[in-house]
Amino acid sequence: MCLSTAYYDEISEPNAIMHNVMTVECTEKEVILTDLMGRKSTIEGSLIKASLTDGYVILKAV
Repeated sequence: MCLSTAYYDEISEPNAIMHNVMTVECTEKEVILTDLMGRKSTIEGSLIKASLTDGYVILKAV
């Protein structure tokens, strides 16, 4: 199972948005993250990069 941590702009703990992310959905204006427990977080912005093998997702907030 590949779970990730989502961050704003760069990988650093102060920029962490959500841990144990299992799904990432992108629309034109937002990114929807869902964690292992089914909690959702909607971020206005876009996806910069995701590495499932390294376990991170980097987002750019609006």
